[in-house]
Amino acid sequence: MLSSICVFDEAQSCPIYLVEESVFSSIVEDLSPTAQGYIAAVHFRHALGKVLLVPGPNGALEAVILCQGTGINHDPFLAGKLPSLLPEGIYHFVETGLNADALELAVLGFLLGSYKFTRYLKKPDLKKTDATCKLVVSADMNIKRIGIIADAVAFGRDLINTPTNDLNCTAFAKAALDLAKAHGAKASISVGDELLVQNFPMVHAVGRASSDAPCLVDFVWGDESHPKVTLVGKSVCFDTGGLNIKPDASMLLMKKDMGGGAITLAIAQMVMSLKLPVRLRVILPIVENSISANAFRPGDVLSSRKGLSVEIGNTDAEGRLILADALTLACEDMPDLLLDFATLTGAARVALGPELPPFYTDDEVLAIDIQQAANKTHDPVWRLPLWNNYDTMLSSKIADVNHVSNGGFAGSITAALFLRRFVEKGISWCHFDTYAWSPAPKPAHPEGGEVQVSRLVLELIEKRYLK
Repeated sequence: MLSSICVFDEAQSCPIYLVEESVFSSIVEDLSPTAQGYIAAVHFRHALGKVLLVPGPNGALEAVILCQGTGINHDPFLAGKLPSLLPEGIYHFVETGLNADALELAVLGFLLGSYKFTRYLKKPDLKKTDATCKLVVSADMNIKRIGIIADAVAFGRDLINTPTNDLNCTAFAKAALDLAKAHGAKASISVGDELLVQNFPMVHAVGRASSDAPCLVDFVWGDESHPKVTLVGKSVCFDTGGLNIKPDASMLLMKKDMGGGAITLAIAQMVMSLKLPVRLRVILPIVENSISANAFRPGDVLSSRKGLSVEIGNTDAEGRLILADALTLACEDMPDLLLDFATLTGAARVALGPELPPFYTDDEVLAIDIQQAANKTHDPVWRLPLWNNYDTMLSSKIADVNHVSNGGFAGSITAALFLRRFVEKGISWCHFDTYAWSPAPKPAHPEGGEVQVSRLVLELIEKRYLK
């Protein structure tokens, strides 16, 4: 997507006005008489999100007007709706009324909105994409960073949108290893029964029923002297629910159950491409939760890498099991910052909907930093509590812990409490329960796979470690 950004003389490009209602009249007054006459003839009035392509004296496009809101109605990514509406050409945003941060968000929104997943279309509609609409930007804008973010988001979206027949465990592991190799990271992988030898019993148990062997990918990048930042991503390439099989409606989108892993890889691509001064570690437990004669069962008791015995209450809560082994591994290196990402619970969506992922941490400073990063990047999250009183809901009569609660309450919270048992005290840790999907198209967020929280995590890492 970086190819969509270019530095030209603005005289060669068409202006895009992001217009608030208070300045709409003054913007119109600056246009040619022909353009003003056209706006009057079509009775165009300012309304949030409306777009008008304004012709000039020779019939060519003179300007684009995009009606922007203010206050709670302000959407910094509203420009993401333009790539599907504009004809081929070169454009620039008029900087009047926009500060540098707002202008960068508008450019990023334009790029994110140009994304299309066309892999399976015989004749994809390439008429209106980033290949035909280009943006002029000022030379002092951080073009490289914006392009890296957009490319990483597109990479993650592609992974989530790809169905499991083409992105099974083997293919997803290859995508991770290819990314590591491209940036000179040191990588390793444990596959199938090697997981038992390497002491990842719950990853093996969840994935063993699939004909495509489960695995765990682990790669490290950066200077050993730099602060350790470890990212862990739930990577369930498809989730049938196991023996607690899902109904058909719930299973339909389960190709996206590796969304946590895709988010992890997108963040890793950003960090490595920007060469941030951190010692980055990425851990991906990769499985398919299938049904077979050797599938793990409700009532089974599994051993874990940490040594805790885990009673299985529901095989459709498999993600926290593989994360538990991965988090235990992550803590053995005592990272300075440990973040995990997972499409973990439907309860999170019931509570907060698809656009607002909850996050959990006991680190008050980290919680504040995350919320500030979310506000700055407009990458929304909402903190939910690790409510200690609910910890007893995970009690088991025959094992150290049950991996699901004994009732229907607080499902996202109890999942996070389960994960916390596998994180060493003193480590700055946060769990993100993401949806990784846009159920309906919105500006900069096409329907389909979505790489939530990645931009805020990049901002968080930069703020903490980029001096």
